[in-house]
Amino acid sequence: MTAIDRMFLWTFFRSYIIVLISLVGLFIVIDLFTHLDAFVNKPGGFVASARHITYYYGNRVPEYFDLFGNFVTLIAGAFTVAWMQRNNELLPLLSAGVPTRRAIRPVLVGAAVTLALGPLNQEFLIPEVADALTTQRDDPDQAKAQALMGAYDSSGIHFEGLSGFRKDKRVKKMCVTFPEHSRSGMVHLTAQDAVFLPKQGDDPLTGGWLLTDATPDTFTSEIPLNLTVLGTGRFFVKVQDADYDAVCRGGAWYIYAATSDLQTMLVDPEPRRRGKLAVLFHTRVTRPLIGMVMVVFGLSVVLGNPNRHVIISSGLCLIVSAATFLFVIACKYLGDQDVLPPPLAAWLPVILFGPPALVAFDAVHT
Repeated sequence: MTAIDRMFLWTFFRSYIIVLISLVGLFIVIDLFTHLDAFVNKPGGFVASARHITYYYGNRVPEYFDLFGNFVTLIAGAFTVAWMQRNNELLPLLSAGVPTRRAIRPVLVGAAVTLALGPLNQEFLIPEVADALTTQRDDPDQAKAQALMGAYDSSGIHFEGLSGFRKDKRVKKMCVTFPEHSRSGMVHLTAQDAVFLPKQGDDPLTGGWLLTDATPDTFTSEIPLNLTVLGTGRFFVKVQDADYDAVCRGGAWYIYAATSDLQTMLVDPEPRRRGKLAVLFHTRVTRPLIGMVMVVFGLSVVLGNPNRHVIISSGLCLIVSAATFLFVIACKYLGDQDVLPPPLAAWLPVILFGPPALVAFDAVHT
């Protein structure tokens, strides 16, 4: 790596940091002032409010990074190359016989490094703050009742409730439905109060839901699988993944899960969510590739015509990248609706936009 390579690489990373901080900071400021009433006028005064704001938005930085990551890389790359053109830094290199593709190689290396941060963020940071991402702005202690979306356990049991209290992992008026393929057939249970008991060693009455004041209060027929009768109106339902967080987040709770967990869920016999899980799993794999395709395509547009104004080139770069991004969203939607097979829904943008991006990059003026 030459001195000018290090200069271009440093320029890219500096642009990346500036764009990332600007976008995330702008998003936080707009959201904060839009919902300022949820943070102020709380017990503890200014210090407590400042602590709550820091905790709330600090835990959402990984989510914002996951949302903006690919675009930040693209903008940083386009800005770096446009700045090189504006300052005529490419001209001496081209005059010395250095191809354009070789001159911008540090930008591509920097883009590959920053795009690799996206999967690392998804695998290690977002699962750690998944619980905080479901915290309401005006409920830092997680003591208020919150609406529940409901969820299916991998055994096919469906859980939903009227309201939940995260602090106690308690649900008011929970409805439990056992599937038709269970040994007892479809069974409905309605409990006035349900508490999730986390797994504790080999204790059989942990890792599930304790139902009290339930209807029906007893069984005269065969007891459903995973259900333990503790007394009149008291039952314990063993679950595999339908804990309080899953029931609270709803059917799409797995978007916060790591890819390794998604792979484990794909072998689940429960078919209701397998399609969306498969689409999400494949899009996790193709996301860095799509990001690199956007960068290569965008830089090819910027470098395609050295006589074109920098602003026009940057605008065309954003238009091409936005079209690619919208196509990715459309393919994911079609995959979620079972119109496209999950692998095709994830890989189709790479198949369609990858070759044109390489052709456009190969056609860059040297």
